[in-house]
Formats: sequence, structure tokens, C-alpha cells
Amino acid sequence: MRFLVGSTANSSENHVYNVVDDQAYDLTAQDFSIGSDLMALIERQDLSGLEAKAAATSPILVSDVTPAMPLERPGKIVCLGLNYVDHIKEGGYDIPEYPALFMRGLNSMIPAGAPMLLPSCSEQLDYEVELMVLIGKQGKHISEDDALQHVFGYSVFNDGSVRNYQRKTHQWTPGKNFDATGPVGPYVVTPDELPEGASGLKIESRVGDEILQSANTSEMLWPVARTISTISTYSTLEPGDMLAMGTPPGVGHARKPPRWLRAGEVIEVEIEGIGICANPIVAETNV
Repeated sequence: MRFLVGSTANSSENHVYNVVDDQAYDLTAQDFSIGSDLMALIERQDLSGLEAKAAATSPILVSDVTPAMPLERPGKIVCLGLNYVDHIKEGGYDIPEYPALFMRGLNSMIPAGAPMLLPSCSEQLDYEVELMVLIGKQGKHISEDDALQHVFGYSVFNDGSVRNYQRKTHQWTPGKNFDATGPVGPYVVTPDELPEGASGLKIESRVGDEILQSANTSEMLWPVARTISTISTYSTLEPGDMLAMGTPPGVGHARKPPRWLRAGEVIEVEIEGIGICANPIVAETNV
């Protein structure tokens, strides 16, 4: 199934929709226990009967839904920093023997369509298209063979990075946690709709006709199953956790001259079979 969380002009409350082509079927209107984000469905685990329930509603156009975060209050947001060999090389890093992991806070996250903020203290706002994994089942010391059973769904993520702040310290926290720099969504697609581990999918970022990144999710050093297994060795994965799977080559800081995102542009990141996350770049104003 393909899920979309959002509101409409007729209601400011977020509902959960099942998306089929360009039609959105309101699941929350059929069953208010589903609530205003995907957490109730994640906890339910059994999604059987949802499509029939959705079909009992009159659809609206997907374009009439303003996307919200798939999860209002996600759990851990764990990100891989170096997961494509050519991206590692363009950044001047050695190929790691263990994934480069960092965390994002909720204030840094925004839904698809929301303004992505160019901070007033830096012009070095960069783009990073990434596969996002939503965890659906608790686990610790998860084996690679069992890891994909812990996935609820997949989405698209733009790991917006403020490069000069990222490089102020060996820990990347500042540059990866500026407010409103991490768009995710708008869709969450269940694993049965995609290849195993969401591998073999075209992954791309662009501004207008300018293609900035173009690669394939099969090129990840740590595929989804291996990543889940690795993270679960030190931290219990919980329903509602989100894992960002790293970006392919072509990022702005590696270009000569560097290619930073500018106010007035719209950055699109896309993964085949999942969708497009598009966000306008807006200059932050100091209050």
C-alpha cells in the first residue's frame, strides 16, 4: 500500500490516506482509531482489509492533500553518512569498515512541500537524496536474515546539510540539525510494493531540469537489512524509528565550484516506485 498523511482545504486535521494513482482514499474517516499519522497502523501491524475499507470512501485528488510528516513524533532518527562508494570518494573520506552514523532531531524535520530553510548564518545549504526506512517492529540483535521483517515502509528523504557547520567538529550534529532542513515524504510505501530491501531503485535529486544526483539504491554499502542488523546491536529499534540510508554522489559541496541551494529554488528528490519529495528553498529571517 501507499500511504499519505495530510490535511485538506476543508479540514486542518491530518488524516491518513491510501493512495492509488492520483486518488487519495481517507482511511481515518472510515476508522478514527487510525488517527492523524501512521503510528496506529504501525502498531497494528496487520494491514489486511485496509484497501477494502478505503474503497468504501469517495476519493479526492492527491493534489488536494497538503502533506504532513508521516509520523508526528517519530522515535529515533538515525542517519548513515557514508553509504555510497562514489559519494565517499567525492568527500575525500576513506571507505569505512563500520557505518558513519549520526542522529537528527525533530526540529530539523519537515514534510514534503514545506519550506526548507536556508539559514541566515550560512549560504552552504546542500542537498542529499536518501531512502528513508520506517521501522514497524521492535527488535534488538536482529539478524540480517530477519531484518526486513522489521520494516513497516519506505519513504524519500532529503538530508539537507549546512556544510560549514557540519565541518566545525568531527561530530556532524550542527550541520545536520538546522531547523527545517530535512524533508521527508510525502508517501510511505509498504515493502510488498517494492523490491526486497528497496534495492535496485533509481534515486535522483534535481532543481528544475538540472539533475544533481542520479544513482541506484543497489549501490549502498550497507543495504537496509545490514543497516538494521548493525544498529540493533547497540540500540533497540522501536516502532516509529526512522533510518536514513545515506546519499549517492553529486552533492553540492563536491562540485567545482560548489553548488549550494538558493532561495527561490525548488529541490526535488525522487526514488523510483516511492515518489517525489519537493520543497521550496526559503531564506530564514531573523526575528
